[in-house]
Amino acid sequence: MQSESPSVHNEAAGARSAAEPIYLDHAATTPVRAEVAAVMAACQAEEFGNPSSGHRWGRRARGRLEEARATLAAAVGVETASVCFTRGGTESDNLAVLGSVRGMDGVAGGHRAHVVTSAVEHPAVSAAAERAVREGARHTVVGFEEGEFDLDALRSALRDRPAVVSCMWVNNETGLELPLPEIAAECRSRGVRLHSDAVQAVGKIPLSLADVPVDLFTVTGHKICGPKGTGALIARSRRGIAPLHFGGGQEDGLRPGTEDVAGAAGLAEAVRLAVAEAPAESNRLAALRDDVESRLVETISGVRVNAGGLRRAPHILSLAIPGIDSDTLLATLDADGIAASGGSACASGSSAPSASLAALYPGDTAASLRLSFGRLNDERQVGRIVTVVADAVARIRALWAP
Repeated sequence: MQSESPSVHNEAAGARSAAEPIYLDHAATTPVRAEVAAVMAACQAEEFGNPSSGHRWGRRARGRLEEARATLAAAVGVETASVCFTRGGTESDNLAVLGSVRGMDGVAGGHRAHVVTSAVEHPAVSAAAERAVREGARHTVVGFEEGEFDLDALRSALRDRPAVVSCMWVNNETGLELPLPEIAAECRSRGVRLHSDAVQAVGKIPLSLADVPVDLFTVTGHKICGPKGTGALIARSRRGIAPLHFGGGQEDGLRPGTEDVAGAAGLAEAVRLAVAEAPAESNRLAALRDDVESRLVETISGVRVNAGGLRRAPHILSLAIPGIDSDTLLATLDADGIAASGGSACASGSSAPSASLAALYPGDTAASLRLSFGRLNDERQVGRIVTVVADAVARIRALWAP
């Protein structure tokens, strides 16, 4: 029997790879890296003790937990003691916002707490601010003018000395970077605590808390190829922050409950790797994103790049596409082997318009498509991504045409 020629074999392999599913939802979650999984497996096998126990198993677990704390702190440029391990980004955001309101020194004296957020915050922040309002606080939302964060509105809000200002580093739907250095400088000049949800920034853009005076900083594992259910709130000072949970004295009482040593170790390793690789990975993802973006803009009529022309993180491409429905488009892409989203995965199942897009484009009704790039993507996928997305849009528009 005659064997296949190398050219025939290569063509067959190429055809198979072209039909492989493409994951473009890294802003929703990411696969766990082998290095992270190995660290966690070692902890689960060897450091299984309770870190609060005084025996050798407990001491060994405590040592591994503190090693993870030091690793994470060094990666983002803060003191080791400022790292408080949590169960994810949502808990960290809630703790930063509600914890600051409930622990505010002036509340006992009758001063009404005040929370300030940007108009493009993740629901973990905006819903926490709404909860604070139900508990008696005031909430000021700072918007945007032609895509630019309204620093004048922030300055006005700061005159009231709010309990906390919360502005995300990178918007999870559009990739828009907020001007954190300028925001931090304004808050520092007024002596106001600043929190930033940075789960879409770590590992995507070079950053260091040694350079930007953010007081509270949220990180999570599953956005950077770490484990789900892991996170941390970096708190330069824990004074005036009330815990959300009650029980033991773990994490200095700020987050009581037996610590997940393996989770903390996996989170720390994921952050360490992501921060170290951020300069190179940022350039790689930007090249991929820009190539897909330019081709889709040329191919799909009427398409708009959300936050286009503004400073964006490199891994998110958000498109506004008129004449179609987001849910129909996503279902079509899924059937064609491409995983994408309409915006925040945390808003899945909601028919409400995106608060972030409404803040940037008031009254706009175009369908939104978010393609978010990561470790599972490379330049060989670009052609197929463009072809499949453009074809899906064309088919839906043809079906919906009057």
